[in-house]
Order: sequence, then structure tokens, then C-alpha cells
Amino acid sequence: MLTMQEIKAHYYFTETDAELLKELFPLAQENSQAMVEEFYSYLLKIPETAVFLRDPKDLARLKRTHSEWFLSLFSGHYDNEYMLTLQAIGQAHVRIKVSAHYVNAAMNVVRRFLIEMLQANFPDIAVRRKYRIAVEKILDINLDVMSTSYQEEELRKVFVSHKLESKLIHAAERFTYGLNLILVIALTGVSLSVVTLFFYDLVHIFQGNFEKGILSALGSLLILWMMIELMDNEIKTLKGGKFNILIFIGVIIVALIREILISTLRHDALETQAFLAGTLLILGIVYFLVAKSQTVTAH
Repeated sequence: MLTMQEIKAHYYFTETDAELLKELFPLAQENSQAMVEEFYSYLLKIPETAVFLRDPKDLARLKRTHSEWFLSLFSGHYDNEYMLTLQAIGQAHVRIKVSAHYVNAAMNVVRRFLIEMLQANFPDIAVRRKYRIAVEKILDINLDVMSTSYQEEELRKVFVSHKLESKLIHAAERFTYGLNLILVIALTGVSLSVVTLFFYDLVHIFQGNFEKGILSALGSLLILWMMIELMDNEIKTLKGGKFNILIFIGVIIVALIREILISTLRHDALETQAFLAGTLLILGIVYFLVAKSQTVTAH
């Protein structure tokens, strides 16, 4: 965090400026009540700020506080303790949720009042100019330090939001990883069952039912191939790869081919077999288009 000395250096605020402001203290003291009245007359006209000024006791207290702040502009002493006071004012604004917009607008009211005060009391342009420059600097410094409280509040919100968001994303990623791991284990179990089914189909061949045995065994091999492709894809996903939609379409095609083989064994109606063949043709076209699209994207 910057020190008051560093902030003053950034605004080219010198000891000469401090002395000029100190010279204006008697004049500021004479006009402090007028400034406060004009300041709160402005705030009371705005519904968003008037809501904080409904209680007469609070209003009177705030007027005293702002009168003290106004006179502190011309104290001639602007050290780290002065900066802490300004930070406390900014934090008070943040705490009661006063928009930074209204803080900036209210500071403009003070700025305009002081410029008019200087114009009324210093007819010499050169003299008035040096006082005005000093006044502009101290007002900008005040607004800068007060605004820091709003910036810190926003950063705190962003930090908390980012931290929470990171934890949620990490938890979701671990949950998805766990589901993929469970899926691989399940596919392993199903694959072992398919291997058992394949050997069971081979029994039909040895029992003399060659047609049924060969077609059933071929269907089991197709399912086994499908399980291998799915497992391979899931393993790649666990390693950080992306799911390949072609694998999904291929699995559907394999399942449909097996259904056609079984339909042939059952001697299903010609319409049923034609429907399965038409569906297979459509899936083949979809597979071709997706594969071509992925090739174009890769290049």
C-alpha cells in the first residue's frame, strides 16, 4: 500500500502547496457552515443519498463530521495519520453501501464551492490560480484515498468469488473423473461378460448348429470390439483427452449390425430387415460426414 508521502509525490503536492492551503484556513473556517449547507442540500435532493439522512440526529452528526473534514483540507499537515482518517471515511461509505458514483459527485460539489470561494476573495488571477492548484491537488488526493476503500472491497469480492469458483470447478472435475473411472470399471466387467458369451456361442458350433453358432459368435465379437473402443476412449478421457463422437456413432453401428445378424437368424419379416438396413445406411452417412468434418477441422 502506498504511503501518504508517495501519494503526494504522484500528485506533485509540495510543501508550498501545504503552506498555501494553510493560508486559506481562516477563509475556509468562515465558509465551512455555508459549504456544509450546500453539500447536504445537494445530497438531500438525491433519493439514493437522502435515504441515509432521514434521522435528524444522524444528519446533525454528519454535518459536524463533514465540517471537520472540510477544515482538515486546510490544516497544512498531510501525513500517514491524515491518510488513515481518509481511509476510515471511505470504509464508512463502503460499509453503509454508498455508491462510489455519489462520493465522486459530492466531491465535485465541494470542488465547485471552493472555486467560487476563491473567485470571490482573490480577484488577482495569478494569486487565485496558485491557491486553486493547491486546492485541486488536495481534493484529488482525498478522493483517491477514499476511492481505495471501494477498490479493496471489489477486489475482496472478486477474490472470494474466484476462490469459491475454483473450488467448485475442482470438485466438479474430480467428480467427473470419478464417474469416468467407475464407467471404465463397469465396461471392464461387461467386457468380461461378453467374452463369456463368446465362448458360450462357440458351444453351438461344436453342438452342430453352425449357422447360429457362427452368427452369434460374430455378434459377440462385434460387441467385444465395441467394448474395447469404448474402454479405450474412456481411458483417453481419464488421461485428459476429449470424447470422440465417432466412437459413439461406431458403437451404435456395431450394435445395429449385430441386431441385423440376430434378425436374420430369427427370420424376421422383410420390412423389419429393410428398416434395419435403412437405419444402418443413414448411420453410415452420418459417420462419414462427422469423420470428414473432424478431418477438415484438424487441418
